[in-house]
Amino acid sequence: MDSLDRQLVHALGVDGRAPFSRIATVLGCSDRTIAHRYRQLHDAGLRVVGVVDAAHTGHVDWMVRIHCAPDAASTVATALSRRDDTSWVGILSGGTEITCITRIRTGDDYLLLERLARTPRINGLTAHCMIRGLAGVGGWPGRLSTLTSEQIAAIQPAVTTAGPVGELTAADWALAGALGIDGRTTYPRLAAVTGWSESTVRRRLAELLAAGVLYFDIDIDPTLFGYACQVIIWLTVQPAALNAIAQTLASHVEVAFAAATTGATNIVAFVVVHDLDELYDYLADRIGGLPGVLQVDTSPMGRQVKYAGRIV
Repeated sequence: MDSLDRQLVHALGVDGRAPFSRIATVLGCSDRTIAHRYRQLHDAGLRVVGVVDAAHTGHVDWMVRIHCAPDAASTVATALSRRDDTSWVGILSGGTEITCITRIRTGDDYLLLERLARTPRINGLTAHCMIRGLAGVGGWPGRLSTLTSEQIAAIQPAVTTAGPVGELTAADWALAGALGIDGRTTYPRLAAVTGWSESTVRRRLAELLAAGVLYFDIDIDPTLFGYACQVIIWLTVQPAALNAIAQTLASHVEVAFAAATTGATNIVAFVVVHDLDELYDYLADRIGGLPGVLQVDTSPMGRQVKYAGRIV
């Protein structure tokens, strides 16, 4: 990826549905160039996806760790990735562990965990309720660091006053589902999916975005930026130190996402670094010296099977 590719990714992180004409004007190139670069990045795995915020819809996210036989990891991870209620499915620890984030409605029993526990070749699993996002909620800093503040302001969409959006309807979920596959789906296509007019789609989408019910994320492999090492770290932190640790992690450019969870390990963090040497330095210098950290469990990411978006 060159500087223009990185600027384009950052621009899409600012506004996932920004017209190519607006991005081209800000970046000082032609619409055709931006469209061409987007197609190239899309072919390499870039996707803009719409994500529904769990807190706004009466849902809760759980981080699930699945220990399985190495020859079963790929099959189980692929099956999990096909579910609409899972995201961030990854194979870790040399193929002996799978992690995923799974979403359920608050108060509902979740039978997926029961089914997984009975699946042959799965040796055990743990589930950690994600209590609060601590860092990286707006996206991994490594992909959002090339535009100036003036360029960001020029790309940002117009501010819409957020009013009550009410209970999401079947059409709202159809809209979210289509955007979960491709956040840049055209308005005519969204109108066909929802049964609304294009003007209604535009208005409703603006309402959901302004209220924070829906937001756009970017699926992209960090190796395209030169970051070849991804790990999940599980921290056991003294409760009195949680706020201080959260503030510290939020300042770390290596942290793509972090959340407080239930369980024996009470913070999970997704860390992205260039290589293993940089990981060693990060653990030794940035994590090891934090007061209140009692234990660190590190799981290297072997393969990311699913990111934030739905499977096409």
